[in-house]
Amino acid sequence: MSANFASGTVWTGDNLPVMRGMNDACIDLTPFNSNRDYAAPIGSEAAGAAFKDTWTLSDVDVHEHGELADRHPAAYSVIEAARQAHGKSMQSYLIMMAVRLLEMRRVLKADGSIYLHCDDAAGHWLRALMDAVFGVAAFRNEIVWKRIGNHNDAGRFGRTGDRLLFYGSDIERGGVRVPLSESNAAKYRRTDNRGRYQDTDLTGPKTTEGEAGQPWRGWNPTDIGRCWSVPKTGDYAAWIAENIIPDYLAEESILARLDMLDAADMIVFTANGTPRLKRYLHANPGQVPPDVWTDIPPVNSQAKERTGFPTQKPLALLERVILASTKPDDMILDPFCGCATALVAADRLSRRWVGIDLSALAVKLVDDRIAGDRGSMPWGGALALTAPPARTDLGDLPNYRTHRHRLYGEQEGVCAGCETHFPFRVMDVDHMLPRSRGGTDHPDNLQLLCSGCNRSKGGKTMAEWRATQ
Repeated sequence: MSANFASGTVWTGDNLPVMRGMNDACIDLTPFNSNRDYAAPIGSEAAGAAFKDTWTLSDVDVHEHGELADRHPAAYSVIEAARQAHGKSMQSYLIMMAVRLLEMRRVLKADGSIYLHCDDAAGHWLRALMDAVFGVAAFRNEIVWKRIGNHNDAGRFGRTGDRLLFYGSDIERGGVRVPLSESNAAKYRRTDNRGRYQDTDLTGPKTTEGEAGQPWRGWNPTDIGRCWSVPKTGDYAAWIAENIIPDYLAEESILARLDMLDAADMIVFTANGTPRLKRYLHANPGQVPPDVWTDIPPVNSQAKERTGFPTQKPLALLERVILASTKPDDMILDPFCGCATALVAADRLSRRWVGIDLSALAVKLVDDRIAGDRGSMPWGGALALTAPPARTDLGDLPNYRTHRHRLYGEQEGVCAGCETHFPFRVMDVDHMLPRSRGGTDHPDNLQLLCSGCNRSKGGKTMAEWRATQ
């Protein structure tokens, strides 16, 4: 689905109504920081930004929780467990996150990805919540980013890492490769006329009665409970075809590929006759980082990119996430864009992007940081908006008032507010989520209220209105 907003837009305000106004499946990646916010120091670029550093359960939270019970029982169960184990503060925080994660799931494309950055205070609850919202099958990694060096914490091991909860599609491996570590490079200890290499196993586990279990050059892998595993796909097989044996990939026979490799001096034999494959160092494209990232330092006090946000993440961290899960021109949404790091990284990597933040200062930070990052390249500035976008993916909906008779029958004449039976003439069609808050005229967003309840509710959401009753 195409986006109903322009790349380069930054909305000021609550991200929930903004996301509710976005079309289905229009976002490729959502990377965001879920730490529970801190005040920016006076004098920093971020000074004056609005943060919330405590979470208390409000009446609105309670009614949003009740709506989750109807719409998403799995998320409701996680939040209820957190309330019993951790208390109302965690419950309130997870309610806030749950309603937003549900919108993020809706706006993400089927092959889109989400990275939620958190610390260990709420990380376990957030992972359970994301399992509930996105599904266990969508989980890819819980990445640990080592953000500081040694840290002395009284009574426990030092807390030096944050977590990135990654859900979505497989990564673009080529985009995130890094040079081999010294320890891995040291494994290439042999040398021939092509350069440094290591000899590696040509077999895999299990036995088979097919060609993969047949002897070659007098050596049978079946004798040791294994079978042939000769490169046919992957980076090294492609390198062999490109540089050593042009028709290598076209050969289907395993034993014939072994003959090809042997003829090209790509196989060495051990003292007992076991054949092993030469893998050359210069053919290695680098390694995909593991799920513990120790190679990206935090933003230090002297860093050029520093803005003063205590939760600011380094550009290199967001660049790795973006390269792993998007292609050029993909659309990236940061719903808590704060100091704009994700948007700067997206712009630098030729991705389209939009952001949302409670503070109007975010727009200035986006403009200043992208202008500085582009240098002499032109930057016209972000499109600053406050009103949510209007969805365009629902087709030509009839006037919402035409649903009165259908709703009267479905509700059996009972007002959805005061739960009292009324005659048809005093019932009004109401938007559960007002259009001013990202709601639509879709039938799923409509209900009947009696005239009194409708006037009382006004422009509130149902959760907000119920909290006042």
